[in-house]
Amino acid sequence: MNMDDQKNISCSVRGTDDAITPSTSDDDVRADPGHSVDDKENGGVLHTIGGGSQNHSGSIDKLDRYLNSKPIISFGLTLQASWEAVAISFQSTLLNGGPSTLVYGCILSTLGSAAMAATLGELASMKPCVGAQYRWSALLAPRGTNPRFWGYMQGWLTTFAWNAACALNPYLMGSMIQGCILLCDETYVPQGWHTTLLAYASMALPIFCNIYARKIIAPLEIVSAVLHVLLLIVFVVVLTVMARRSTPDFVFQTSFFGLSGWNSPGIEWSIGLLAVIFPMGGYDSILHMADEVKDAPRKVPMAMVGATLLSGVVAFVFIVVLMFCLGDVDKVSNTATGLPIIETLYEATNSKAGTVFLVMCIYFIIGASQFNILASVSRLAWAFAKDGGLPFSEHLSKVHPTLRIPVNAVLVTSTICLLINIIPVGSTTAFYALTSLSTLALYFSYCVPATLVLLRKIENDFPAYGPWKISGPAWVGLAINVFAFAWGWYCVFSLCLPIVMPATAANMNWAGPILAAVICIGLSQWFFGGSKNFRLPQDELGQ
Repeated sequence: MNMDDQKNISCSVRGTDDAITPSTSDDDVRADPGHSVDDKENGGVLHTIGGGSQNHSGSIDKLDRYLNSKPIISFGLTLQASWEAVAISFQSTLLNGGPSTLVYGCILSTLGSAAMAATLGELASMKPCVGAQYRWSALLAPRGTNPRFWGYMQGWLTTFAWNAACALNPYLMGSMIQGCILLCDETYVPQGWHTTLLAYASMALPIFCNIYARKIIAPLEIVSAVLHVLLLIVFVVVLTVMARRSTPDFVFQTSFFGLSGWNSPGIEWSIGLLAVIFPMGGYDSILHMADEVKDAPRKVPMAMVGATLLSGVVAFVFIVVLMFCLGDVDKVSNTATGLPIIETLYEATNSKAGTVFLVMCIYFIIGASQFNILASVSRLAWAFAKDGGLPFSEHLSKVHPTLRIPVNAVLVTSTICLLINIIPVGSTTAFYALTSLSTLALYFSYCVPATLVLLRKIENDFPAYGPWKISGPAWVGLAINVFAFAWGWYCVFSLCLPIVMPATAANMNWAGPILAAVICIGLSQWFFGGSKNFRLPQDELGQ
């Protein structure tokens, strides 16, 4: 950055609303995309990647801040869609661990996820920015290593993980429609390409709204969060009134071991946690909306922890009710519809129309979650591109001048999502192998900064806190950090295990090998252009 540029830029961080207030108009401001403006008065709190990136016309590409506390907490609550995610993913737990694993695993997962959200929240308060994990990894990089390398690898991993996650919801939505068709028409023969077309149809509205109707995100988040809770009440009432009851012993003491081929109850219990680990992840999605949140240093970490705790509560309520009203375990586990929740609801209501209606309620919340995921991952790609971390960064880092949306990033993210959903046409196993990576990669992306936080605190070399931190004495925060570290790496271990044994090419959990392949690809990209093109703001480079 030359002296003239330095004279033209003067940024100050405010406690609320728009965090960056240039001394000149936005169109007149110039910034080097490889550096950021120091903010000594506010402990280095930054509100956009690199203080805003420079496009070819010379203006700063930044997003409007229009989200307050309620919409952003609702954003995280709806995106996690915890009880809905449990409803469509608990089949694996029926093979590994059983009801007790779901009930007590949900409590453990809620506490572990809240601890991780709080740990990352302390960093979010210091640097509430899009693509935060790679900024943090660079900020906390071990002494004597290259911060840009840590940031680049973290950014590559996180971006890949969220793109895989973005492809999962449309497939699940298509599967729900297909399951309802199977319930109503037993002569229907499902095909892989049917699911793909249904997934494409489910993506149409989220793509359109993310480009042309971004302002509906605030009211949509609040409405979706309210429906998220109200529909839970509907499901609880329907199941408790109409379903056949299980005993308390079945719900709280029964475990299913030996059904999946594993000989170790501990391993089976760990695998069974997948159904409650998957819904509780994704709290970093709130971070990727940070450039559109007012008073981000306070509201983003509060939303991360608040949304995680609320998600855990509603998931626990649903799991207890579901296990009390599960019905015939064998029929539910081997349902022709492919989704156990459909069989459970049908056994309870004895009505195909009623079952389809209830499943479509879940479909709506998952659809709202997809809207949020697409918004979040497109901002992540936009931010990483602003720092030169992706191919064609020059185009992906642009913000549309009138729509105020990174349209190119939305379109590329949507295209990747649609392409991934072609895989079920040829191989459902391959599709699940790729999408199961999303949860593993997300937890891995949390573990890296959580590990670095713990090391820095042990060394008494932690950066200055932002306006939000874990309350209480220092040892309380450190204890929560240790728990988050242990929980995160335990999840990474569990997510790599095959669900059934003996493992074959058809039923193998390929998440671990694919994650290793992604890391290898990221390493190769670093040596073949990434080290030259990727930039970090000046405050990270100076740590």
